[in-house]
Amino acid sequence: MTARAFLTGEWRYLAMLNYRVEPALLEPLVPCGTTLDRWQGATYVSLVGFLFRDTRVLGVRVPLHRDFEEVNLRFYVSREVGGELRRGVTFIKEIVPRRAIAAVARIAYDEPYVALPMRHSIGEQTNTDAAPSAVRYEWRRRAGWSALVVEASGTATPLVSGSEAEFITEHYWGYTRQRDGGTIEYRVEHPRWNVWTAVDSRLEGDIARGYGDAFAEALSGTPTSAFVADGSPVTVYAPSRIR
Repeated sequence: MTARAFLTGEWRYLAMLNYRVEPALLEPLVPCGTTLDRWQGATYVSLVGFLFRDTRVLGVRVPLHRDFEEVNLRFYVSREVGGELRRGVTFIKEIVPRRAIAAVARIAYDEPYVALPMRHSIGEQTNTDAAPSAVRYEWRRRAGWSALVVEASGTATPLVSGSEAEFITEHYWGYTRQRDGGTIEYRVEHPRWNVWTAVDSRLEGDIARGYGDAFAEALSGTPTSAFVADGSPVTVYAPSRIR
């Protein structure tokens, strides 16, 4: 049975900060039925900020909830099904600015969403292929604003086969642990993205307050890599429970 499209829209200006971490940090969070995915033997977490545009749930535009920011902390897992290797992501925390969006995601997928005030800025581009001078996503807790910032340069280029950037972006499945210990799986569909090279990247604010001491330590150093992906239309399909 083919899953129906649950959510459609666009993901644009994906700012990605990627960090190599020890597998022991992630293993307690791996959804049942999946295994940690690695690139050249290393395990990664990524802090990703992007714009959701023209969002529709079951084909319906929801007033005041079509365009918004998201920042998520994620890592990478895989699952083999009938000889097919399904490479996917699982989320540690996802931040959006609207409570209704967070509530729908928690109800439909049991995803770890929270709603916080957010804002963003996209630097000037000379044309659609030129890098934005800086991509900035911010979210506010009681202690103040935190930010993910990537400054980029050059023109958008296709992903190189076998590269770290391809590993980070080319995951087309999502896996989420459920409260009862089970796992749901859902497919994500989009074309391959182009990427801009980062010339600088940084996190600002109290990261520990949002992600805990262990992940704050992992995110406190210089990222292993950083880049901005241009993004595209995207379709997220309805979830199903894996056996």
